[in-house]
Amino acid sequence: MRKIICAPENLIPQQMEGEKKYFCTYSNPQRDDVGYFGRTLKKDIERAGLRPSVAVWDFTTIALSVAAADNSIHRKTSADGWTRQIDLTVHLSEPSAWEPVKLNLQKTLKFLTGDFWYLTFKNGGVNPPKAKNIKQYDCDCVSLLSGGIDSLVGAIDLTSDNHKPIFVSQIVRGDAKTQREYAKRIRPESAHFQWSHKIHPPSGESEGSTRGRSIVFFAFAALASSAINTQHEGPVKVFIPENGFISLNIPLNSGRMGSFSTKTTHPVYLAGIQNIWSKLDIGIQLISPYQFKTKGELMYECRNRSLLCELINKSVSCGKYRVHTMQHCGRCVPCMVRRAAFLKAEIVDITTNGYKFNNLSSAGLMHGPNDVGAMATACHKISQVGIHNFISSNLFFADTDKRNNFEGVITRGFKEIEDFLKENGLL
Repeated sequence: MRKIICAPENLIPQQMEGEKKYFCTYSNPQRDDVGYFGRTLKKDIERAGLRPSVAVWDFTTIALSVAAADNSIHRKTSADGWTRQIDLTVHLSEPSAWEPVKLNLQKTLKFLTGDFWYLTFKNGGVNPPKAKNIKQYDCDCVSLLSGGIDSLVGAIDLTSDNHKPIFVSQIVRGDAKTQREYAKRIRPESAHFQWSHKIHPPSGESEGSTRGRSIVFFAFAALASSAINTQHEGPVKVFIPENGFISLNIPLNSGRMGSFSTKTTHPVYLAGIQNIWSKLDIGIQLISPYQFKTKGELMYECRNRSLLCELINKSVSCGKYRVHTMQHCGRCVPCMVRRAAFLKAEIVDITTNGYKFNNLSSAGLMHGPNDVGAMATACHKISQVGIHNFISSNLFFADTDKRNNFEGVITRGFKEIEDFLKENGLL
């Protein structure tokens, strides 16, 4: 088990101790043997005129620490090549507040990353930023804006319904400019916070799977929520625009239970975060407006299809986008869901720079994970055994009513994929 310690620079020893790995919180210690994260975040928050609560700031510190640990421990060295045991110590402003929810948080992180997490909270952490001048924002909710199709539709729908969202983006190379264009075109008077985790592992140590990175997005949303002055009783609404088919991310076969099945917006994960926030009196309500919609359905039903069609081609869906030098691969699961959605929504797909593998039956296509074959096999199996048997125990968390709705969105999602594969001569 590797021990990770995330602490301010003054608490990091000059000599490393055994198997311990250190990350400096919110500053760069200028040491190759010490990682760091959030170097500019505190100043970014102050510049935005925000004063987040201690609970929200400590959640942000935990989220960044989780993402840093996830990014720095190689999975290939674990017993099964995937599941790790991570002993994480985080120095906070008010660590005692987190003891009652520690087990819930460990369980939630296990669901998210597939690892066993052991958390320790200590005092001495960096205190929350306190802007000298609190800014007033004409906004009534928060909406995540990633640069993908779902968050684009979510932003359009919210403004079309007369909401005034703050847009929150996590900066990823290749998406920042598109995020800014979307925010400006959809509601130019809205605040748009683009923040970066700026995680730098110690020299030479980096893990590529990064399942834990999504928790940072939720931390940024929580920080942004402090900009909204609610004049009525009730929590600040944070919208998580993601289609239900991808959120559930049902494994295509028994071999895809771990590395191929991310849980970034899965209902169990969202419920875990919501439960922790509620117990800490963090007044935020997470809302998944499209949990029972496929990607094709949310595109087809977008409140402003003309604006969607103007902007959608610059959106990014591909899981290998940066690997293929800022081009969609066209063959990974997110790319197939995207291409199938264009077909369902009856929108011409002129994605910027096209798809690296536009013809899915071409020679040499299956170098790497065979997502196309796995998806085609899954569609065939569903036709044989039915969706209920295919899903098996993957909807263990849902009551009867929601289970029927979840089964419905999975069925329709696979139908979109099936139609797309048939269109391409693969079924």
